[in-house]
Amino acid sequence: MEDGQILFNIIVGVAGLFGGWILNNISQSIRVLDKDVRSMPLTYVTRADYRADIDEIKTILGRIWDKLDDKEDKK
Repeated sequence: MEDGQILFNIIVGVAGLFGGWILNNISQSIRVLDKDVRSMPLTYVTRADYRADIDEIKTILGRIWDKLDDKEDKK
């Protein structure tokens, strides 16, 4: 009877150790993802910046188009 209890304690201990190791790995992965997500605004262009750049390009293209329309050889 006592041998079964020792075997059970060893199995439960190994399972607890394995479960703790898995939880630790998950916790570390979440920390790394959190760090990556927090640094995203520094790495990637935000939607507002993208739209501002597109508006600037449209303005420049509009001025170019106006200059092309005003050329003497087009009249």
